[in-house]
Amino acid sequence: MTEIVLMSDPKVAAVPVQECGERLLDVRRDSRLLVDERKWQDSAGAFAHLREGVLDRLHKAQAQLPQGMRLLFVEGYRPPSLQRRYFDEYAAQLRATHPEWAAEQVHSAASRYVSPPEIAPHSAGAAVDLTLADAGGRELDLGTRMNATPEESAGACYTQADDISREARSQRDILGTALTAVGLVNYPTEWWHWSYGDRYWALQTGAKVARYGPMDLD
Repeated sequence: MTEIVLMSDPKVAAVPVQECGERLLDVRRDSRLLVDERKWQDSAGAFAHLREGVLDRLHKAQAQLPQGMRLLFVEGYRPPSLQRRYFDEYAAQLRATHPEWAAEQVHSAASRYVSPPEIAPHSAGAAVDLTLADAGGRELDLGTRMNATPEESAGACYTQADDISREARSQRDILGTALTAVGLVNYPTEWWHWSYGDRYWALQTGAKVARYGPMDLD
């Protein structure tokens, strides 16, 4: 397996950001994407926003899916304060489980599942958590539930994990082929996490700068 670069790797933070100023759009205002209801308790609707360029690429990716399949959007933009809370809570769980770990090891392990807040693609409106659904909107099996931790799933949340069914592998490949074709990159520890224009994307594609940096939702 190709070596996985984690979000906590200094190479990611070293990528400069040249903010392009592109706006965040509410994906719920466009009927081309199915929007899952699991984040709708967010009354501000932050989760349903993405940079315009990312949303445009999702529309193009959906057009490439086999007949009878659709993208199922779950979460996009995440306010920096919420990203910090998620990261700190997961890091605390890891410290409690592994009291022998040094702070650096906890930080690195936490970044397999939640990006460090200072470079988080979600807080730039550049990342999307999504999966596949059938024509009737029913979520398909991609091997684990979305947002399964490495501990919970015994590593099956990793995109290239071996211990998933043939059907789940096929559907991960379908999702990945469509999203890669329009320029998005995957975070290899989370099969559902894809991004465009952020620091991780820039590092993986060889771009000199990231197009999107952290921002607040107006």
